[in-house]
Amino acid sequence: MESCCTVRPATAASPTHCPDCGKPGRLVDRITVKALLRPEALMRLSAPEHRFCATPQCPVVYFGLEEAFEREEIVVPVFQKEPAGDRPVCYCFGIGEGALRLELVETGRSTASDRVTALVNADRCACEVCLGNLAAASKALKVELSVTDEAAPHHA
Repeated sequence: MESCCTVRPATAASPTHCPDCGKPGRLVDRITVKALLRPEALMRLSAPEHRFCATPQCPVVYFGLEEAFEREEIVVPVFQKEPAGDRPVCYCFGIGEGALRLELVETGRSTASDRVTALVNADRCACEVCLGNLAAASKALKVELSVTDEAAPHHA
């Protein structure tokens, strides 16, 4: 029988590279993984920490020690894993590429990053991930639409 004073052996180090594609993963909060896994996948969640694999072609989204969760085990489409077009960019506030594209076409600029930054600063969410997605999507859409920052009209 184990007592409260039993010294347990250290657990093996968590992997830093995706078990499928071998690319390094970014550490994510456990609460994020728990919130985004489908119930069947959540039932087998056991690793103490997880990393996110951003490689678009790789089926793995989150991985930890002796476990990996793939795209179909996640409750929402994952920005980095979906083809460009109308993928979700910020889940918290429902911003997608379609809305960004429309804003760029109509005004020549996007204010989505500013809006999300204000919401993060107001402690309404922790959208650092979304801010990265917004920056990447906005940059790609500007190239697609041939919009330059200098050409964008500035509204007072």
